[in-house]
Amino acid sequence: MKFMQPIPVRDIALQTGAEIIGTADGAVRGMNEIHNVAAGDLTFVDHEKYYSFVLASAASFILINKKIEAPAGKTLLYTTDPFKAYNDIAISQHPTQHSSASIAATAKIGEGTIIYPNAFVGEHVTIGRHCIIYPNVTIYAHTVIGDNVIIHGNSTIGADAFYYKGRGSHYDKMHTIGRTVIHDDVEIGSGCTIDAGVSADTVVGKGTKMDSQVHIGHDATVGEHCILCAQVGIAGNVRIGNHVTMYGKSALSKNISVGDRAVLLGSSASAKSLEGGKTYLGTPADEVHRAARQFAIIKMLPDLWDKLRKL
Repeated sequence: MKFMQPIPVRDIALQTGAEIIGTADGAVRGMNEIHNVAAGDLTFVDHEKYYSFVLASAASFILINKKIEAPAGKTLLYTTDPFKAYNDIAISQHPTQHSSASIAATAKIGEGTIIYPNAFVGEHVTIGRHCIIYPNVTIYAHTVIGDNVIIHGNSTIGADAFYYKGRGSHYDKMHTIGRTVIHDDVEIGSGCTIDAGVSADTVVGKGTKMDSQVHIGHDATVGEHCILCAQVGIAGNVRIGNHVTMYGKSALSKNISVGDRAVLLGSSASAKSLEGGKTYLGTPADEVHRAARQFAIIKMLPDLWDKLRKL
């Protein structure tokens, strides 16, 4: 998320009680979770395992829970609880928007768009032309929807990111400041859920079609003209290319990518990135011919075991 105007890093330090390490003259232009940072952004790290990754990122300002020397071109803000400090800034810069009206006064609805009764459209939502929003659809604040989009009943667009920090006996919730962006000509089936980005955007590309009960996690990007069948699950920060097909109950773990024109067959799942132009099967997903051969061998194992026992 980019700020309306840059904030002096001294003001960030004052708000969070952090100690500045490095130059104190810079200004923070935005804030982002580590996977989406750019120059001028503020991010955080609170686990030594990730120090090197975060310090080498594009972020210019880093909340950190250890006093170390600031790398060239970066400003560190030392605090014992970077997660809380980051969250406090997020809440102050992007407070939760509430509305008691079915269609918020700040929502912008395009020409020819039909919104059925019992649908909810939140604050600062933008919906393009000639869309159809069926009953019981919920569209959270700041969501952006293009032209000719169809959203079927009981779907929820832009819910909070599923992002928590364990505190021993409880979990602290990360405040969501990202958006959900649905491009033109998308159709979303009934009972689908698309979470907003933690601090960037969750995106569904032009022409993509979703069956019922599909879930897309925070900060995920689905390319253009993809097909997502029923009960597909896509975790946070997944990058899916164009013309990708995911058949029923297939799933992708967080922080991976799928290349253009890949096909993931039904009930398959992957925790690793997949190349484009190939068809995958199984859990963990493998190229279909290789996976089919593995299944065939597995089916032979009981007979082979019986033969070995008789030797």
